[in-house]
Amino acid sequence: MTKPDKLPLVVLISGSGSNLQAIIDQVAAGMPAEIRAVISNRPGVRGLERAQQAGIETRVLDHKAYPDRESYDLALAELVHEFQPELLVLAGFMRILSSEFIQRFRGRMLNIHPSLLPKYRGLHTHRRALAAGDNEHGASVHYVTEELDGGPLVLQARVAVEPEDDEERLAARVLRKEHIIFPMVIRWVAEGRLKVENGQVVKDGSVLEKTLTLMGNGTLEP
Repeated sequence: MTKPDKLPLVVLISGSGSNLQAIIDQVAAGMPAEIRAVISNRPGVRGLERAQQAGIETRVLDHKAYPDRESYDLALAELVHEFQPELLVLAGFMRILSSEFIQRFRGRMLNIHPSLLPKYRGLHTHRRALAAGDNEHGASVHYVTEELDGGPLVLQARVAVEPEDDEERLAARVLRKEHIIFPMVIRWVAEGRLKVENGQVVKDGSVLEKTLTLMGNGTLEP
């Protein structure tokens, strides 16, 4: 079986889909990827409209229709498998996935999280950063494992916390960074430059010893 010219993706969403839109825009601009489907666990969300406007197939698999996480995740895994993705992208998918689901797609799932992991795993990251008096906050792209927001890190972007910030202002600046770094990492996978092996991130043939950081001038460190 020949490898497709474009990396086949499935994107999972739960809400407005602004990160999905950033990915759609980069695919339209020439990223060698194909979004085969967008799947939401919630009906009627804006992200589904974004996908439909871009001509992408959409599906809704409402978690409320299932008695427990395991049965939902089994159905979700079967639905995802129908589209034969090489990469599964969690773009604001607000569910904790079961270990069985993760094992099925291990090494092929990326997530975006609005904090500088390992700080502030889980919810309310902006509120927690402000409450802690942090000077900086940000977003992280990582591979998904059974550990909540704890898989191997690939790329982060940082924003300064300003004295006048509230949750909404800080979240908006972090989201703008998310829209940059998530498509960037997906592009690396699509170009064959990024993978995870034995729990380690490998980029351009070398194991990443430290998480990459996108600097304000567009360069990557380290």
